[in-house]
Amino acid sequence: MRYWLIKSEPSEYSFDDLLREPGSTARWDGVRNYQARNYLRQMRRGDRVLFYHSSIPAPAIVGLATVAAEAYPDPTQYDEASEGHDPKARPGQPRWFAVDIRADAALARPITRGELRTARGLASMALLQRGQRLSVMPIAAAEWRRIVALATESR
Repeated sequence: MRYWLIKSEPSEYSFDDLLREPGSTARWDGVRNYQARNYLRQMRRGDRVLFYHSSIPAPAIVGLATVAAEAYPDPTQYDEASEGHDPKARPGQPRWFAVDIRADAALARPITRGELRTARGLASMALLQRGQRLSVMPIAAAEWRRIVALATESR
């Protein structure tokens, strides 16, 4: 099993939006960065996911999810009406991929980026590295365990 962090601006798609989806499952699409795309292609059914809200005053990890379906061609790349349309993409030769994720639970409390920076054992977490802007990134199993533990600790 692998562990991942996915980022979304809550004004675009929030963890609450995911919870409202039928079966609390949604397609994670629209990723248009090659490294993030490569990470999507590495995701396997059953992998665990941290859901991070970005571009807000206090960015934070807010929920837990699971990969419900492995990478498949992102249909938005072929849709001319979609923001994710890519005129270079061709059926049978996809450039971009999506996965399905299923919401497991909201965290008991959000874990802010500031708290992550000061938490023991998280200093090397990719999210905290300078210039790290990927919307999909791997995290270590120990980082996953530490973050889940932080969410249950009282402040």
